[in-house]
Amino acid sequence: MSGHSKWAKLKHTKGATDAKKSKIFSRLANLITIAARKGKSGDPKMNFILRDAIAKARQENMPQENINRAIKRGTGGTETVTLEETVCEAYGPGGIALLIHAVTDNKNRTRGEIQNVLNKNEGRLGENGSVLWMFVETGKIIFPKARWAAHPELELEIIDAGAEDIRHDDETTYIYAPKQLTETIRLVLERAGIEPQTTIDYIAKSPVVIFDEMKKTKIQRLLENLFDLDDVEQVYTNAEF
Repeated sequence: MSGHSKWAKLKHTKGATDAKKSKIFSRLANLITIAARKGKSGDPKMNFILRDAIAKARQENMPQENINRAIKRGTGGTETVTLEETVCEAYGPGGIALLIHAVTDNKNRTRGEIQNVLNKNEGRLGENGSVLWMFVETGKIIFPKARWAAHPELELEIIDAGAEDIRHDDETTYIYAPKQLTETIRLVLERAGIEPQTTIDYIAKSPVVIFDEMKKTKIQRLLENLFDLDDVEQVYTNAEF
């Protein structure tokens, strides 16, 4: 099971090299605010969603003052918050499927911006449910590979706890499991002294391998343009390069 993947997907994430720090901080603040609200707590010890959002912010060297302000927004400690999560289902060049996740204070504006990018890049919005069924909502647990190597006895325990796939790159270990078992696996790791991050991925059930170089270029351009939108947080697709 270890060291390989039985799923394939293409997922692009934003980094400091792709946008100005101020834009990244704004996006991270939105995630923290949403996490504080969803978890109904501003205490990361009691709210693992918030804990993960804060960890991501610290990786980008986001100031603690910004983090605290975002938490207060989510718990009603400051100005009224109107941020919402929204998902757009869409198609790209050649009919590839896209799930576009955004955090916004105006769903109509965000949807219009996404539609405009799609229209300019041989894509189109789909109806609700037209694309979501092509993906499996899956929990992902992430931590340094060195910590995994130090606890070889954990693999069987993790599998018994519900892990469906364990894979590694040069520095990081990734554990995939059904969404509802993510927290159970987190607790197993924490008992071993490992502090993981968790997130939810959307894994394509039937990836579409793209061989045509022109089509690859079109898809990459579309993804880049979507990520340039301030409100877009993640994009998942069934295209595999």
